[in-house]
Amino acid sequence: MEQGSIFDLQSLPEGCVSNILSLTSPSDACRSSVVSSIFRSAANSDSVWEKFLPSDIHKILSSSVSPSSLPNFSSKKDLFLYLCDNPLLIDNGSKTFTLEKRSGKKCYMIGAKELSIIWGDAPRYWEWRPDPDSRFSEVAKLLRVCWLEIRGKMETRLLSPNTMYGAYIVLKFTDKAYGFEDLLAEVSVKLASGDGGAEEGEVKSVYLDPRSVPSNTGAHRQQRGINRGIFRLFPWSARSSNALNPEEAVRDPRPEGQVPRERWDGWMEIDMGEFFNDRGDDGEVEMSLLEVKRGNWKSGLIIQGIELRPKENQ
Repeated sequence: MEQGSIFDLQSLPEGCVSNILSLTSPSDACRSSVVSSIFRSAANSDSVWEKFLPSDIHKILSSSVSPSSLPNFSSKKDLFLYLCDNPLLIDNGSKTFTLEKRSGKKCYMIGAKELSIIWGDAPRYWEWRPDPDSRFSEVAKLLRVCWLEIRGKMETRLLSPNTMYGAYIVLKFTDKAYGFEDLLAEVSVKLASGDGGAEEGEVKSVYLDPRSVPSNTGAHRQQRGINRGIFRLFPWSARSSNALNPEEAVRDPRPEGQVPRERWDGWMEIDMGEFFNDRGDDGEVEMSLLEVKRGNWKSGLIIQGIELRPKENQ
């Protein structure tokens, strides 16, 4: 090519364009489709979207609770987009699987039945029941405990490699919940190797009551905009004898800690921590939530599960 000449990308064969796009990301491939008809055809081709799907996608689909009920997909792109928007119930209903739309990375939610919940099998302390808003057949409803301990784990080989993940416990409260006002719990995420060794994960303090706003962080500014939604989701908080209105919640001086945040699906979630998945096939990630120091009785917490998904800022 002569110096100063311009190369016309549209002159490339469609197969060459497909190979190039398969080395990018799903979001890049979608954006490239507006360049020309050749790029649009290449960006929609199975050869591109097959690269964006996990290498073990057939195994994942076969582990679905009802594989026969899956639609007949006309293209790999249709399958990819379906898995982004429709959590797939897998492993006998113990987990759900989705894809992160921009990157194609794997996302999982571990159902409450698959978690280790202290006294979870004691009917006087916890109740297992269906919930129409849950992905799973049953959720865990806290009846009354003074020792709250929830743990979960997952093999790193199931997750996307070389990816920064965040872990989030997904929960909500009943109208008559109590015992969570100003209550700080501890959450942690750590990696464990196949030989039983484990890295020490960061232990963070979090509020279980979504009205709790640490005054020494910038969270109070955002909280002004979401307090109405929180009081709608948690009517018990407005009726509590020591309930705070939104402005009081902002001014109230409390120890620093995170608060539950509303999700797109109507549930709440707490950020438990993050980890970089570089363990390959030899490792586990372990997550925990504990409130065992204060000793007060608590009731009305509903646990759907723990979600693992790629961090947005990776």
